[in-house]
Order: sequence, then C-alpha cells, then structure tokens
Amino acid sequence: MNHLRVFLVPFLAAALSPLLPLPAQEIPKEYREVLTILGKSGDYSANVLKANIPRNDLAVQIVGRPTPTPFGFGGWLAMTRSSDGLEVMMGDLALTQEEVNPVLFLLLEHGLEVTAIHNHFLFEHPRLFFMHVHGHGRAAELATAARPALDLLDRNSTPSPAPVAASKPEMDTEGLSKIVGHKGDSAGSVFRFTVGREDLRITEMGAVINSRMGLNSWAAFVGTQADAQIAGDVVMKESEVTSVLKALHQHGLDVTAIHHHMLNTQPAVIFLHYWGRGPADKLAEGFRSVLDVLGR
Repeated sequence: MNHLRVFLVPFLAAALSPLLPLPAQEIPKEYREVLTILGKSGDYSANVLKANIPRNDLAVQIVGRPTPTPFGFGGWLAMTRSSDGLEVMMGDLALTQEEVNPVLFLLLEHGLEVTAIHNHFLFEHPRLFFMHVHGHGRAAELATAARPALDLLDRNSTPSPAPVAASKPEMDTEGLSKIVGHKGDSAGSVFRFTVGREDLRITEMGAVINSRMGLNSWAAFVGTQADAQIAGDVVMKESEVTSVLKALHQHGLDVTAIHHHMLNTQPAVIFLHYWGRGPADKLAEGFRSVLDVLGR
C-alpha cells in the first residue's frame, strides 16, 4: 500500500449522502470487486461508484422524535478514476461517539487519512459524528484499506427496532419542489433535494469531483406538512459563508456545524449543516433562500 496516497474526507450525507437518480451505468468489473471487498451494495452513475453504508442498526431520535435513517444517518464511500489511471476515493462514515477513535486509528493503520470529524445534528440520541474519507490508489486496495473500519461498525452494531415510518412522505412534495425549484426524491417517509455545485469545477488528482462525490447541497424533509423537520448540508465558497448563515437565521433554521471535507482544494470549499422544525413549506423557503445565495 506504499504507493497509495489516501485521504479521508467526510462527505454525504447523506447520506447520507443519497442523491437524485442519474442515468444508470453498468458497474465496471473493478468496481464490482470493490463492492464485494467492502461487503456493501452500491450503484454506478456519472462515472462514480457509490457504496452505501447506512446505520440501520441505530434507532435515532431528534428532540425526542423517532427519525428514519434516510433523514441523514447513513454513510457512503465513492470512487472515480483519476488522471493517472488510479482511483480517487471519498466518503463519509456515520459513527457513534464511542466508535470515533477506534475507526480513526483503524483507517490510519491501513494507510488512510482522516480530514474531518464533525456532527450533523443537535439534540439527537444516540450522539452521532461523521468522519470523511478520501483515497488515491488502486480500487481493490482502497477497498481493502477501508474494510477493517466497516467490519468494526458491523461488529458493534446491535439491531434496533426501526422507527415506524410511512412508506411515502406525508407532505405536499409537489408543492415543496415548486418552492425549492428542483425535483426532489423520496426514500420511504423522507423527501430529499440534492443540488450540485458543478460551477466550482473541483478536481482531485485529475478526477472531477461532482455531486455524487459529495459536492452538493441537500435538504431532507420528514414529518407532516404542518409539522416537519428539515436537515441538510450546504457546499459554499468562502465568500458565500456569511450570506448563507444570514439566510438560514432569517428563516429560523439552526446551524449545527461549519467545516471542510477536502484539503488543498482550489477554490477552498466549506460545508455547513443545518436543522429546523416547522411547517414544511416554510422550511422549504429557507432552503430556497440558501440556493439563491449560491446562484443555484
């Protein structure tokens, strides 16, 4: 692994970072091997392999309300080809606070680097943190380096009864889409928007870092039209941070974290997490105000 240059970068959210559907592509053979090594499912689109690492073992509550995994309690690893024929790997692992340092040192021991550890939420139980992953090397070797950390999470997991959730969002999704100005996507009772930042033109080792690699702003909604929660992530240039903070505050949305995901990128990219509760249309107006700042 001495030829690997690997960085850990926390990206997705969603989940998470779940993204809007893109045209499906056949998964290349080397990426099918990656999914086998990781022991995870995934998909290939926009020249990016994305492996899903949801924390379905955790029964998460926010302000005492049971909240489903697609709201933002998932992790992921993504790979795309770099200009030297190797792979760039990025990802985001959702961890309990007890898992943070054991996972951190397992990643370091296997040649990876951690570039950020942060929260996405306030008032959640159990307390969760997110750790970002980025690597440069051969696909199978990157997967092999990441597997011990995933094994630790599997060993720690204790199946929890999942919150009872509706099979579809209990809100006016068409109305929310009109307010936001983008098409949303449903995952059970959660309705999500994902808006990329292709205008930033970020590359790593010659690989294009696109929305599926984590360069996006997203918003997830759960609850009812009258009483909903929103959570999400905003990707910003440094010059946009203060204006985004003001837009969130003006719409009653709480800021939960401000941080980076990547090192040594030009332009520098800052990420911000937020959360709010209220009527779904009012929450959507808050997200729309953020997109206005970003010109999206």
